[in-house]
Amino acid sequence: MSAAAALTVAAVGTITALSVQGTSQAAVLPNGFKSVGYMPSWAGNVTSVQYSKLTHINYSFALPNANGTLQAIENTAKLQQLVTLGHQNNVKVSLAIGGWNDGNDSAFESLAANAGTRTTFVTNVMNTVRQYGLDGIDIDWEYPDPGTSGNNYTALMQQLSTALHNEGKLLTAAVVSEGGTANGVQPAVFGYVDWLNIMAYDGGSPHANYDWSIASANFWKNRGLPKAKTVLGVPFYSRPGYLTYAQLVAQDPANANRDCTPSGECYNGLPTIRRKTQWALANAGGIMNWELSQDATGANSLVSAIYETVMGGSGPTTPPPSGRTGRITGVAGKCVDIAAASSANGTAVQLYDCNGSTAQNWTVGTDGTIRGLGKCLDVAAAGTANGSLVQIYDCNGTGAQQWQAQSNGTLRNPVSNKCLDASNNSSANGTRLQIWECFAGTNQRWTLP
Repeated sequence: MSAAAALTVAAVGTITALSVQGTSQAAVLPNGFKSVGYMPSWAGNVTSVQYSKLTHINYSFALPNANGTLQAIENTAKLQQLVTLGHQNNVKVSLAIGGWNDGNDSAFESLAANAGTRTTFVTNVMNTVRQYGLDGIDIDWEYPDPGTSGNNYTALMQQLSTALHNEGKLLTAAVVSEGGTANGVQPAVFGYVDWLNIMAYDGGSPHANYDWSIASANFWKNRGLPKAKTVLGVPFYSRPGYLTYAQLVAQDPANANRDCTPSGECYNGLPTIRRKTQWALANAGGIMNWELSQDATGANSLVSAIYETVMGGSGPTTPPPSGRTGRITGVAGKCVDIAAASSANGTAVQLYDCNGSTAQNWTVGTDGTIRGLGKCLDVAAAGTANGSLVQIYDCNGTGAQQWQAQSNGTLRNPVSNKCLDASNNSSANGTRLQIWECFAGTNQRWTLP
């Protein structure tokens, strides 16, 4: 059932799909990073939304007719309240059109097949945008097939793009995570949309795991989708049972920090959501979620975890943990050192002659972190490949900041299963630290405080 099935977790008899909207830069997140959430017509209260932690919200779903008209939008009072509250909080609100719709995309197929009904559809869409004061449209046609269907999709998106952008509105689309059907969304579409929302869920084992999800985003980037238009979707529900994240946390608060319950419901807990967000900060344009009503509240909120990671906060792990403090030495007795004694995010971690400075004073925490100058030892962009560089970064509880001391003297990052390594087996001052396959060479053995 592909990504769309996931979107159904509402107690409504049908399975709907997700879409994502947005282009404008909201004040709350830096560098145009987008945090997009779906709000279904059938679930959730608009007064419970954490507007200050989002940039865009997509109201789901309007449905098209084969003749290019739109079916009546469900719960228009809710939509109007969402637009009002969103705009009061500098959040853009779009209307998502389509969805899983039990796999029936025949209306899209028909209306996109000729210029007359395409124009009728665009006219009706623009009238709806004006009527409700919307900021854009998210097209969730699941899914145009390669060939004629894909050609028609491209023509429709081109016409929508012109009409919406002429009035300063957004055009986005939700797309499948990967695979052959993705080719129905032709690369020409990348130029028409403000971004694509990649439904990176309902796949992978366990469900929506980190590596599978990142591969989904990279699949689209490798097809030519620009980094800034790549928005990575994350699920707020489990497979196979489609329990909401809020239900899972209510069952057992410990589930907030897991990705699978003991009974086998798999989802994305806080650490994985933080890690995906950290990846997106370096490699994409934002994070999208399906959907807002499924989130937990307070310290366990996934929307909050995304926001705190983007803003550089460390969430519930902010207080430094107790642990051993002192220098960490490696090959040739050199010290692990923070370059130029700078505490800025992204500062290089290197080898250097031991000099007793604060840049060489580390706390090996009981929570698996290694901290210096108030920041955490971090694998840049949550990389897992050989040669991924190590830096300092705001502590955020992600797997990129976890280190396990091994009996052979290595420091292993459990997410990548790779070890802290002095690059090129060098002991020269300024040698960058990285992660590499563990082999316990002299450049991978460390003496901790």
